[in-house]
Amino acid sequence: MNQSLIPVILAGGKGERFWPLSRKHRPKQFLCLDGSGKSLLQATADRLLPIAGGWENLWVITSALIADGVREQLPQLTEANLLVEPEGRDTAPAVAWATLEVSKRYGKDVAIGFFPADHWIADEAAFQKTLKAATQLALREASIVTLGITPNQPSTGYGYIEQGDAKGSFEGLPVYCVSRFTEKPDRDTAESFIQTGRFSWNSGMFIFRAGVVLDELETYAPNIIRPLLEKGKEAYSELEKKSIDYALMEKTQLACVLPANFGWDDLGDWNAIERLLKGDNENVALAKHVGLDTRGAILYCSDEGEAIVTIGLEDVVVVRDRNVTLIVHKDRTQEIKQVIKLLQGDPELEKLL
Repeated sequence: MNQSLIPVILAGGKGERFWPLSRKHRPKQFLCLDGSGKSLLQATADRLLPIAGGWENLWVITSALIADGVREQLPQLTEANLLVEPEGRDTAPAVAWATLEVSKRYGKDVAIGFFPADHWIADEAAFQKTLKAATQLALREASIVTLGITPNQPSTGYGYIEQGDAKGSFEGLPVYCVSRFTEKPDRDTAESFIQTGRFSWNSGMFIFRAGVVLDELETYAPNIIRPLLEKGKEAYSELEKKSIDYALMEKTQLACVLPANFGWDDLGDWNAIERLLKGDNENVALAKHVGLDTRGAILYCSDEGEAIVTIGLEDVVVVRDRNVTLIVHKDRTQEIKQVIKLLQGDPELEKLL
């Protein structure tokens, strides 16, 4: 077996903060948000195919709700490599089950990488080099390598990873033991983290040998791995809903961080569109837009035959998709999730989700 890294795409997320463009059966990973013509999921698959060495070694794990959508988006994906969770239980069960299934085919010494389906990456050559370095370390010793993103601002929206002792250099890139994980900090704490130069953002990308993580899950998350070993995906209904960070990464002694710099954005909400596409323009318009005295706006319309007209607006997001128009100040886009909860409780409005 000469395949050095098996990539697994985590494609079960909802991307609710991109509502109304992101809906139940059309989540964020199915959207094209950068004008490239490719969805985020398709771009992620294209980025990982050279590492996989072809479609036969690329895997995707997703939910039953959107599995058919994944098949439509990635028609070349081998059906046996599409793992369909009967229900979403967060990333710990997803990583555990996928690791089990991949190890059945390739053995426990294979290196596996997990990659969210909805991230944007600018420098693919630097990304490939980073993965090569992480894979070298994972194959050399028992370690769980997480890719840390070098911060360019004191963001309060990401988890942070503190570097501990140096592990060495791989492909010219330094790797460190993880000293600690910190969940989303307040702004003052985030600023103090960045000033030290020892912190990275947690990207949610991991590389490890299958057997290493299966052993660690047995130690730290037996209530997740044992039912899966016994029943496979039939165990899902009894599994705890937990992220891989809480279930394993914050407990294991084998976590390493590789600070990466390949131009990354997790596209967390509509403001990400501005970060990607602003340039020198007064507004970011993925729509026919007629604007009078309008500045700092983000505008999106899914129907090419429709237009958005604005007068006297500043720092707003306007999204028009089918039967919904969203207008929100850029500072409050995180609150879209609260609106979704309101819609969920109303029989008349649930059809908008």
